Amino acid sequence: MPELQRCTGSLDHRQLRFSHAMVFAIEEINNSTELLPGIKLGYQIHDSCASVLIAAQAAFQLSNGLDPVFDTGDNCSQSGMVMAIIGESSSTRSISVSHVIGSFNIPQVSHFATCACLSDKQQYPSFFRTIPSDQFQADALAKLVKHFGWTWIGAVRSDSDYGNNGMASFLKAAQKEGICVEYSESLFWTHPRSRIQRVADVIRRSTAVVIVAFITSVDLGILLEELSLKDFPPHQWIGSEAWVTDPEMLRFTVCAGAIGFGIQQSVIPGLRDFLLDLSLTEVAASPVLTEFWEDSFNCRLEKSAATDESLCDGTEAIETLQIPYTDTSQLRITNMVYKAVYAIAHAIHNAVCQDTNSTTQCDKVTRIESKQILTQLKKVNFSQNGYDVSFDANGDPVAKYELVNWQKTESGSIELVTVGLYDASLPVGHEFRINRNLTWMEGGTEVPVSVCSDSCPPGTRKVLQKGKPICCYDCVPCPEGEISNATDFPDCFPCPKEFWPTAERDTCFPKPVEFLSFEEVLGIILAAFSVGGACLAIITAAVFFRHRSSPIVRANNSELSFLLLFSLTLCFLCSLTFIGAPSEWSCMLRHTAFGITFVLCISCVLGKTIVVLIAFKATLPGSNVMKWFGPLQQRMTVVSFTFIQVLICTIWLVVNPPFPMKNLSTYKERIILECALGSAIGFWAVLGYIGLLAVFCLVLAVLARKLPDSFNEAKLITFSMLIFCAVWITFIPAYVSSPGKFTVAVEIFAILASSFGLTFCIFAPKCFIILFQPKKNTKKHLMSKE
Repeated sequence: MPELQRCTGSLDHRQLRFSHAMVFAIEEINNSTELLPGIKLGYQIHDSCASVLIAAQAAFQLSNGLDPVFDTGDNCSQSGMVMAIIGESSSTRSISVSHVIGSFNIPQVSHFATCACLSDKQQYPSFFRTIPSDQFQADALAKLVKHFGWTWIGAVRSDSDYGNNGMASFLKAAQKEGICVEYSESLFWTHPRSRIQRVADVIRRSTAVVIVAFITSVDLGILLEELSLKDFPPHQWIGSEAWVTDPEMLRFTVCAGAIGFGIQQSVIPGLRDFLLDLSLTEVAASPVLTEFWEDSFNCRLEKSAATDESLCDGTEAIETLQIPYTDTSQLRITNMVYKAVYAIAHAIHNAVCQDTNSTTQCDKVTRIESKQILTQLKKVNFSQNGYDVSFDANGDPVAKYELVNWQKTESGSIELVTVGLYDASLPVGHEFRINRNLTWMEGGTEVPVSVCSDSCPPGTRKVLQKGKPICCYDCVPCPEGEISNATDFPDCFPCPKEFWPTAERDTCFPKPVEFLSFEEVLGIILAAFSVGGACLAIITAAVFFRHRSSPIVRANNSELSFLLLFSLTLCFLCSLTFIGAPSEWSCMLRHTAFGITFVLCISCVLGKTIVVLIAFKATLPGSNVMKWFGPLQQRMTVVSFTFIQVLICTIWLVVNPPFPMKNLSTYKERIILECALGSAIGFWAVLGYIGLLAVFCLVLAVLARKLPDSFNEAKLITFSMLIFCAVWITFIPAYVSSPGKFTVAVEIFAILASSFGLTFCIFAPKCFIILFQPKKNTKKHLMSKE
C-alpha cells in the first residue's frame, strides 16, 4: 500500500473554521437533553489538503473502520464504526469520497459541494448536502443577467467538476433566456502560467463588459493576479457562491461592484466564543492548530535552532486577529456545516430513540448500521436556530440565496452587502427581489451595458449578422406598410387594411380619407364654375326671354333655345353632385343626372340642327317638308332621345347601380372615397349613347354649315359640337389615368368644359348681337344673302 501523501502549502483559515464549527455542533448535541439524550457522538477530522487522492485515501480509512473514532475506552460502545461523513468542501473531492463510501451505504453530507451532478442518485446514492445544487444557482445567475438586460457576456470557470458542470448548467439556462456568450474559458490553479495568460488575454480582447465566473476562490485569485499585471479595463463580475462571499477575495479591488448569489447569512450563538477558546495545551496537541497558532502570532511553540522566532508564552490574544477563522460576521457556509451535523444527529436520533409525551428513550446497546442512518436522513425535517433542514428525493435542500454586492466604503476597502433575496420555491418570475441600491463597476450607480448590438427601436426589425450569435444583429427599418411597436422585434407586421404606419413605423393610424370636398381649393373652384355656368345659362335665358319677339330669337327656334338653356343649367348644376363625400344616393344621382341632362341638351342641339336643314329645304320651290317637322315633332324628337337615356339609366340602377366604396388600392397610404360604377356596361352605355348623339349632331351640323344664310346657326352648332366631342374624347384617357379625387375632378371639368362650349358657341354670338349690335337684329339683315 503506498504511503499517504503529505499536505503542502499554506493553511486555509476558512476551512479551519468549518472543522471547528463541526466540533462545536457535536459538543452542543452531546450536551443536549432533547437530542440523543445519554448518547455521545464521536468524530475524527481528516485534512484532504485540497487533493482528490488524499480525500479518497481518507474515505477508505474511514470506511474500513480501523482507527478509533474518538476514544478507545469503554465510553464508546461502537468504537471504530463510522455512521456518516461530513464533507467535502469541493465537488470534485466529494465525488471521489462518494464513490468510495457509496458501496458501504455510509451517508455523506456535504456543506459546500454544489455540483449538480451529485444530485444523480444512481451514481451517488448516499450523498446529501445542506447547500443548494449549482443547478439552482445557475438558473438564478441566468435570470439575474437577464434582469439587468445583459445579453453579451464572457464566462470563466474552474476546470473541475464544480466549474465545468456549473458553467454547463448556466450556459444552458442562459441560452433559454436569450443570452449570448462571447467566450467560455476554463483554468485550474495547477495549470501552467501560459494557460492562465491565454485566458487573461482572451478577457482583455473581449467586447463583453460582464463576466460570469463559476470558479473557486483559488482559481479566480490566480486569474486576477495575472490580469493585474497589464492594463485591464473595468468589467462587471458576476460571481458564484464559491468566491463571491469569500472574505479573502475582497482584497481584489478590480472586482469592486461584483454581484452574485450567496448562501443566506446566519447566527450561531456561542460559536465565536468557542472558536476563540483555544489553550496552548490544546493547540500543541494538534499539528494543524500548531501551524495556525505559529503562523498567526509569528512565534514558536517549541524552541528551534533553525529560526529566530520567539517562543509562544500563552499571552497571545486570538480575539485581536483579523482573519477568516475569527470572522463570524457573515456565517454562510459555516452554517451549512452546523446544519449537516444536526441532520446526522437527527437521523441517528430517529433510528435509536423514541419520543413520548414527556420523555425521550434512546437504545444505547443495540448496534446500528450506517444504512439505517442513510434511510433516516432521507426523512429528516426539523428547524435549528430558525433554519429549516430537509432533503428532497435527490438529497438537495430548498434553494434560497442572498444577492450580494461588493461595495466600496469611504476608506476605499470593499465590503460585502446583501441587496436582495432569491427563493427557488416561489412562482416563476417572482423568485428574487432586490431591496437595496447596487454599486456597479468603478463605483457607478448606473447599470452597465453589455450587448453585442444595441436594441432595435420600434419601427425596425432584427436581422442576424452572418456567422455571429443571435445577439449580434443589424436593425433594418420596417418595409412600407409594416410596423414594429416594441424593441428587438424579429419581424415587422402589416397594418390593418384601413390603417397606415407613422413616419417612425412604430404605430398604425387610420388612413386619411380623401374625396373632392367643398372645403378644399379645387372643390371650391369647380363649384364656383358650376354655379357660375348655371347663372350664365339663366342670364342668357333671361336675355332671350326679354327679347323673345326679336327676329334673331324667333329665327333660331326659341322653344328649343329655351329648352337647351334649361338643360345646360342642369348640366352645370349636376357637376355639384360629384363634389362631397360619396353616398349611396349621391352615387346614383351623379351619373344618372349627368347622363340624362346631357342627352337632353344634345337632343335640343340635334333638334335645332335638323330644323336648320329642313328650313333650308323648305325654301326650295314646291317643298312642303316643314309640315313634317313642326313644333310637335321637334318636342317628340327631344323627348324620344331623352327617354332612351332614361331607360338606360333605369336599367342600370335596377340591375347594378353605382355605390360608394373605399378605394384602398390606388394609394397605399390613404383611402379614396369614390363611387364604384356598379355595372361598367351601364356606365359606358350612358357615355356611348351621349357620344352617338353628339357624333350624329356633328355630322348634320357639318352638312349644314355652308348653307347660304347670312346668319347660319349650323356653323355655331358645328363649333360647339367639335368642342363637345374634343372634350369628351380627351376625357376618356384622362378619366382612366387620373388617380383618386382627380378622377372626379376630370369628370367635372369635362362636364363644365362641354357645357361652357355649348353655351358660348351657340348663344354668345346671338347675345352679342342682341345687346351690342341691335341694328343687326332685324329681319332684313337676317334674310340678306352673303
